[in-house]
Amino acid sequence: MVLREPEIRALVRDTDVIDLMREALIAHARGEAQTPMPMHLDIAPERAEVHMKSSYRLGGKYFALKMAGSFPRNAERDLPTGNGMMLLASAETGAPLALLDDGGYLTDVRTAAASAMVARELGRTDSCLGILGTGIQARLTARLHSAVLPLERVILWGRNADRARECQRDCQEILPGVAVEVPGSPREVAASSRLLVTCTASRTPLLRLADLQPDTHISAVGSDSPGKQELHQEILEAAALILCDSLQQCERLGELQHAPSKRSAAREIGAFCEQPSAAAGITIADFTGLGVEDLYIAQYVYERSQS
Repeated sequence: MVLREPEIRALVRDTDVIDLMREALIAHARGEAQTPMPMHLDIAPERAEVHMKSSYRLGGKYFALKMAGSFPRNAERDLPTGNGMMLLASAETGAPLALLDDGGYLTDVRTAAASAMVARELGRTDSCLGILGTGIQARLTARLHSAVLPLERVILWGRNADRARECQRDCQEILPGVAVEVPGSPREVAASSRLLVTCTASRTPLLRLADLQPDTHISAVGSDSPGKQELHQEILEAAALILCDSLQQCERLGELQHAPSKRSAAREIGAFCEQPSAAAGITIADFTGLGVEDLYIAQYVYERSQS
């Protein structure tokens, strides 16, 4: 069967996906899921990148394959800059069961859900959320965090002022009771909020340690391939707690690649969920995106489509 994006969107409930990401990351931390390292393609003529991920949970009914790409020049063509699909197959016979033609939506939702889940697991009660980035991930980050926090303000920053204002309008429509502001720099965002999500494709640090308030938490979402970096390594070196969706992936693809000395002190998010630990000071969650997250959300959508 083929499920198209409108049908998929109608099946997805934000709070369900937040809980699913907790389950998926716990399964990963326990070693219950086979999740190979992602495969990356760089399509230089379009300045595009495509990521392919897969996973199978031991004893599960399914395995999943996912392709998701970012094509920034599509903005000039009046087309979405993100695209993708997921394939869910039977783990018993290998037969394809469903093609989820989601346009990358499920990847975007599960990413925002994972960072919102971490904010919840850390016991954050922030009323102000700071976001660096103005793409679809910024919009979903605001929406998903509103499900776990008493948000009153969202503060957005992006390099392109027009896109930042467009994102501001969209977030205001998504969260009509929340004030959405657009300052002029990442530092101003950090000066206004102790809960930050970075979701850009930056290859140079956007934030330094001096920019942060005490007890700030940062979910770093954008660094998911070699060379990407949103946080100066001094932030990781000073952090009281570093959480990773996958230690193996983060040390090669995430923010942790720029602070290898902190690898031994980092914890996987799933392990933290099962055995939380208190940390006074700056905390970091390093996200590279796991195939097991794609498996869990693909299975969820498929089974809801059958009910």
